[in-house]
Amino acid sequence: MPSPFHFIPNKPFSTYNPLKDGQFDYLPIIIDKFLSLLQGSSKNLNWVKSIHAQVITNSLSNDQFVATKLVKAYSDLGSLEAARYVFDQFLQPKGLLCNAMLGGYLQNGQHRETLDLFGLMRFRNLEVNSCSCTFVLKACASSLNYEMGMDIIRSAVEKGMEKNRFVGSSMISFLVRFDKIGEAQRVFDGMPDRDVVCWNSIIGGYVQAGFFDVAFELFFEMQSSRTKPSPITMTSLIQACGGIGDLKLGKCLHGFVLGLGMGNDILVLTSFVDMYCKIGNMDSARQVFQKMPTRNLVSWNAMISGCVRNDLVGESFDLFHKLVRSGCGFDLATIVSLIQGCSKTANLEIGKILHGCAIRSFDSNLILSTAIVDLYSKCGSLKQATYVFNRMKDRNVITWTAMLVGLAQNGHAEDALTLFAQMQEEGIAANSVTLVSLVHCCSHLGSLKRGRSIHAHVLRSGFAFDVVSMTALVDMYAKCGKINLAERIFSNGSISKDVVLWNSMITGYGMHGHGYQAVSIYHKMMEEGIKPNQTTFLSLLSACSHSKLVEQGISLFYSLERDHNIRPTEKHYACLVDLLSRAGRFEEAQALIEKMPFQPDTAVLEALLSGCRTHKEINLGIQTADKLLSLDPMNPGIYIMLSNIYGEARRWEKVDYIRSLMRKHGLKKTPGYSLIEVGNQVHAFFAGDDSHPKWEEIHHFLGSLRSAVEASGYVPDTSCVLRDVDEQMKVRLLWGHSERLAIAFGLLTTPAGSLIRITKNLRVCRDCHIVSKYISKIVNREIIVRDANRFHHFSNGGCSCGDYW
Repeated sequence: MPSPFHFIPNKPFSTYNPLKDGQFDYLPIIIDKFLSLLQGSSKNLNWVKSIHAQVITNSLSNDQFVATKLVKAYSDLGSLEAARYVFDQFLQPKGLLCNAMLGGYLQNGQHRETLDLFGLMRFRNLEVNSCSCTFVLKACASSLNYEMGMDIIRSAVEKGMEKNRFVGSSMISFLVRFDKIGEAQRVFDGMPDRDVVCWNSIIGGYVQAGFFDVAFELFFEMQSSRTKPSPITMTSLIQACGGIGDLKLGKCLHGFVLGLGMGNDILVLTSFVDMYCKIGNMDSARQVFQKMPTRNLVSWNAMISGCVRNDLVGESFDLFHKLVRSGCGFDLATIVSLIQGCSKTANLEIGKILHGCAIRSFDSNLILSTAIVDLYSKCGSLKQATYVFNRMKDRNVITWTAMLVGLAQNGHAEDALTLFAQMQEEGIAANSVTLVSLVHCCSHLGSLKRGRSIHAHVLRSGFAFDVVSMTALVDMYAKCGKINLAERIFSNGSISKDVVLWNSMITGYGMHGHGYQAVSIYHKMMEEGIKPNQTTFLSLLSACSHSKLVEQGISLFYSLERDHNIRPTEKHYACLVDLLSRAGRFEEAQALIEKMPFQPDTAVLEALLSGCRTHKEINLGIQTADKLLSLDPMNPGIYIMLSNIYGEARRWEKVDYIRSLMRKHGLKKTPGYSLIEVGNQVHAFFAGDDSHPKWEEIHHFLGSLRSAVEASGYVPDTSCVLRDVDEQMKVRLLWGHSERLAIAFGLLTTPAGSLIRITKNLRVCRDCHIVSKYISKIVNREIIVRDANRFHHFSNGGCSCGDYW
């Protein structure tokens, strides 16, 4: 390669006598040549250094125009130290040179240095022009420095710079970054000269703020002003279509873009891939992606993340393999999308491999760490999730929510509420997902007091009319025994009710045994034009089952396909079998099972088995249990149910055999427990539990209650004790059941006349049901027990279930 300096004289310029003829005019020619060489040196740092050396040799280092070009050349190559060295040779750099250095820092992501240099310019009273303000506002937006950005905007307005289209565009971009869309609009309205960049800034701002309709209105106004849209314009509008979820509008926009001649623009095509994925039209997304003339990593990532979003996790990994084979490489965004795919499918093995890959390839990152916390949480590996969470230096609301949801979904509701308290102490504001997760925690615990506290958070946080939050609250109040409060929230006319909210209210009525209300609200839902879905009918059939509405339930089942074109699933058949079996109509239940368009699964057979136990259908129960064990031999619930059936038939040798099978397979019965909230604490009691600090008081009080209920005519139903022991021991075991311990504790520790609320993880036994009715009359207290199936409201010696559960 020839030397770039073959044109330069053999001796430096300092030896030339400018008074001699012709030599004075040679200097600008050499400078022009240097500048021309610098423009062609963008990919070679050594080339720039060689030119720089010749600039110094030829005494041109004091020329600010040359220095500006050197700063720009070094900055383009990322050599900011060399650029700053050139800049620092001038005590009073002019605006052009200052802006070159500001731009260099900005394009290399050195936002702090950009702001520091601007501060120095102000301190030394150097020239600050519109270009300087534009650079610094971009740095403020990127570094989220709101105070300094607003200070620059005020200064620019004082100097009248806001009418400059470059400054104005930067001001708009800065303001929308901080959700000041109204102020951005005022800046835009005051600009006399608007180019495409100005329009892009304001349209993009409205899209970012979620005002998609306004963005399109501005675009139409832009068209009227005869400003030609750019790919950036169309990218914002494509993003708006994805936000709206309007496929028809997206298709129209796609055709319009092709008419503009942007059909091969990689940015626009990538945006269309993303849009179609967000709308859920994966066929169109694949078509756009496959026809792209060229693809960059952003394009691949858009398609991979789109597949994950639409639950096509297998396809996302196929695309990843193609990406690797293409030689395009992958980045952090690729790995995060794949980890999210593993979270969706609970694929812990592949998730761990990706975690290892991320550790080896990338620095620790908030988004990556949050995805890993979510992965381990959803896979049930709370130990690993907690380890990653605790080691994170920075945690945002999404990270906290991932950890909270993980605890809640894995049965650690109490720990989730404790973590929420820690989150509040650290000043992290909860979002709607956080609060909904906490509402579900309160539902699980039956903690009405804390549920009301979270409800207050929902209201204060501005989610009062959010349908997802309201659905969770309806569910929570229903599960905490306050069906009237659930009704009050549901009846709020300000909430736009979707089918999920209607389903939640139907489910609430069902679990409280209000089958007629459940059916009535279903008809109201139909009148309001809300189309029911599969879950609607599951909730309705369950409600009918718990309320002995057998004929209504049968009618609803057959209306599924006839009236709503919904094909019944195994779950729907299981609900109808439960309805018939619970009512003792076993011939109809068996006939239904034989007519099913598929082989009965465990849910169907378990419903039949449960009915057999209730009605003591021993032979059918044994046959059903045998079928169940062939389908699911490792389900302890089936062994327990079969053992109970044998126990009620007093066939103790079979009970012992079933229990020996459980021990052989390493299966254990789920221990029964009951929860009661007193003050700010949820207390847990297990059967026969003597670990509570107030155990002696509870034991003594239970003795008093037993005497009182026996004096009222109570006779123990020892058939509930399915163990081969004498009658006296059976009675002792009954009085050690967890719900009795919880009721006694509640009576001891709460004010006279107040309501007792219990949550039990298993079905209430017959004898505890009888005892609870007696206790409610003796102490003149309402007792609400939520068991695994439904609610029991005990009051004045009766129960809301009508002894049908």
